[in-house]
Amino acid sequence: MLTEHYELIESIALNLGLFILFILMGYAIHDVLSKNDVPKYGRYVAYGVLLLGAIGFVAKGVIQFFWHSSGVN
Repeated sequence: MLTEHYELIESIALNLGLFILFILMGYAIHDVLSKNDVPKYGRYVAYGVLLLGAIGFVAKGVIQFFWHSSGVN
């Protein structure tokens, strides 16, 4: 059972790990920005960069899903 679904379990664990990493990076960025009294524009830029990185990983996952469902390996 485990050997049959090893690749699926590995991909779910990787995606979950990346999600947790982005949450922790968000907390770390929030902590640093609030302690150093950064202006709102700087906060928007920092959070925007983190958001763009997360969107990139989501887009990669969606593209992989469509490629695998259409038969492209």
